[in-house]
Amino acid sequence: LMRFFPKLYYYPRRSYSIKDVCTYATNREFTHLIVLSEKAKKCNGMIISHLRPSAAASGEGGGGGGDAQEGSSTAASSPAAARGGPTAFFKVSNVILSSDVPDHGSASSHVPELVLNGFSTRLGHRAGRFLGSLFPHNAQFRGRQVATFHNQRDYIFVRHHRYIFEEGRVPLPEDSDKKKTKTRLQELGPRFTLKLKWLQEGTFDTQFGEYEWIHKRKEMDTTRRKFHL
Repeated sequence: LMRFFPKLYYYPRRSYSIKDVCTYATNREFTHLIVLSEKAKKCNGMIISHLRPSAAASGEGGGGGGDAQEGSSTAASSPAAARGGPTAFFKVSNVILSSDVPDHGSASSHVPELVLNGFSTRLGHRAGRFLGSLFPHNAQFRGRQVATFHNQRDYIFVRHHRYIFEEGRVPLPEDSDKKKTKTRLQELGPRFTLKLKWLQEGTFDTQFGEYEWIHKRKEMDTTRRKFHL
């Protein structure tokens, strides 16, 4: 994740509560907070809290943080924006580290281009914009890197690629001097899958926070033809 999200900083959580970490990150002018959970040394959950919405909207603050991510931002004027948010919990599965990706490349420090695909519902648009806010809105095209969030059947597949244009050997029929251009992809990693479990207004608060959406498996997963994102 340190190479996937721009301007990412890692801090060990130790024994601090997530609310205390949110307060610390907000005072340090971080834009996002990401908390990872694990089981048997494998990541199985991810909490993302949006601390400063105004920074992400202007593109001044960068992406998420390994527990937090730093970025310059101005204080929000409205009360709803001042408390930050939203906060989401994703179930994480099928994690493949960059070193385990076949024929993987090395990611550079360039801000990647962003591809959000398959988010068609109102909740999907909300989740897509939320994930997109983890990246600055000023992609550096010189790096030729792309971060992809592809939603399919409510599973969000996350990929990180670099593309390169190569001149082919077959000439175009209308102009023999020009040749077809081929595009080649190289995966950089990491590779993982997200599934949204709940979405909450404001920063992380399980006691007094208001939930916008909660995935209730027995009530919502009654048919395979209806999807939420």
